[in-house]
Order: sequence, then structure tokens, then C-alpha cells
Amino acid sequence: MRFAIDSGKLLYALGVAFAAAALLYFSRDVVFGLSITVKAALLFLAFVALFLAGLTTRRDVLDVVAFALAGVTYVVFVGYVVLRYGPSETGTFLLLSVSAALFVALGYLLREGAVTVPRRQATTIVAGLLLVGVALVGLDAVGGGVTYDVATESSVTVDPPGDGPTPYSRDERRVGTVTASNGFVFTRALDLPDVRGCLVGPGTERADVYLSYDYPGYDRPDTIGGGATREFPVVADFAVDRNRTEPVTYAVERGGDCGADRSAPTLLVAVGDERRAD
Repeated sequence: MRFAIDSGKLLYALGVAFAAAALLYFSRDVVFGLSITVKAALLFLAFVALFLAGLTTRRDVLDVVAFALAGVTYVVFVGYVVLRYGPSETGTFLLLSVSAALFVALGYLLREGAVTVPRRQATTIVAGLLLVGVALVGLDAVGGGVTYDVATESSVTVDPPGDGPTPYSRDERRVGTVTASNGFVFTRALDLPDVRGCLVGPGTERADVYLSYDYPGYDRPDTIGGGATREFPVVADFAVDRNRTEPVTYAVERGGDCGADRSAPTLLVAVGDERRAD
């Protein structure tokens, strides 16, 4: 049995598939540095523009390709909004329900021939959408990004451990705070800087100290709303020798040079691109 394959339709299908992959990559917040709000708006504007292209395209199959691209773009838009904004279950249900009703209505109107847009009018609308998109990107660029301010404690005291089967116990202490601030109205991705630490000075033969963020509810947040400020405690996990009988107070300083010397036990806290601990 021989299968008749339309080479043109096959290439169209591949084009739609690659467009879907590009849209998914765009929605991962790893390119262009745009805010979440602007990315969602651009996806919706692209959906409207592609739908208008489908309405005004007269060549065979190309209108189907435009509608397919519009549908894929809208699906990515809805998925992006749900994943990044995290609406409630009711909000997600309403969004999906409205989307279903929208596409059923558009499909019915297309089948009945009730939706017609002159090519010149469609071109004007698409040009307007393009201007809106450019304005949003420009506004996003001048609005600034998320800033991160780091404040460390002046010192931290680690208590002696209790009895246990291992030579060392763990003692977790708060050693600082990272404050994330979004000074603009658009919701942005939250990317907290890496934190690292080490001990220097007398009596710090075990220099390994694990630093981490104490996230509320143990879920790492990845977005910050417009005009919002959020604080995240930084905690250090100290390994404490069980033979120790007295508490030890460590000075806390910013830095990552673990080869440095101090006259008193000191915890060095390195944030972001600061010199890595050796």
C-alpha cells in the first residue's frame, strides 16, 4: 500500500511544531529577561494577531496553519498564566471554562461565516497590537528588575550538643536575611542569589557550613508581585562536636575567602558572585 504524503502540509506541520517549541521555550523565563506580566501579555497579543491572520488569509491551508499557531499560542498563554501566577482552583477552572467557551464560539462563528475582517482593517489592528507590544517591552525595560539586599547578623551563638550516636550533631541558626524588592508594577520572576559559608579563625577545624534559605512552607517561591517586598531568612547548619561543653559565638561577616585568618571564630557568608569559598 502506498501512502500519498503532501510534502507542503508536512512542512507546515513541522513549522507549527517548531513554533510550539519556541513558545514553550519563551515561557520558561530564561530568555529576554522580560517580566511575567509582559510575557503573558505578549502571548495573548500574538494569539490575537495570528487569529486575524487566519481570518484574512485566502491561500489554501495557510489559514489552517495560522489558526493552529493561534491555538497553540493561546494554550501556552493559559498554561503560563496558571503556572506563574498560581491562581486558585476556582480561578483556574474559570479560566479554562472561559477559554473553552471562547474557542467553541469562535469555531461556530467561523463555520457560519459570521466573522469577517477586511484585510486592511486586520493589518491596522495587527500594527496596533505590535505597537502595544513594543510599548510594553519598553516599559518593562525602564521599570527595572528585582533587587536583592543582604543583611547579616553581627554574631551567632551555637549551643553545645546533647548526647547522640554520632561524633557530631547539627545546629541550625539564622545568620542573615535577603530582602527581594520589586519596585515596578509588573510581576517578575524571583531568582534568589546563591548563599555559601565557611568558618575561619581559631577552633574552626571543621570549616564546612551549609547555608540555605528558610522558605515559608518549604516551597521555594519563584515570583514576586509588582511593588512587593519579601524577606527570606538565611540559616547556617553548623556541625557541632559532641565533646563540646560550652556554647561558641561566631562573628558573622560577608566574604568567601576561606583562606583568610581571623582572631576570633568567624562565619564568612558569600552571596551571589562573591568569591567562592575554597
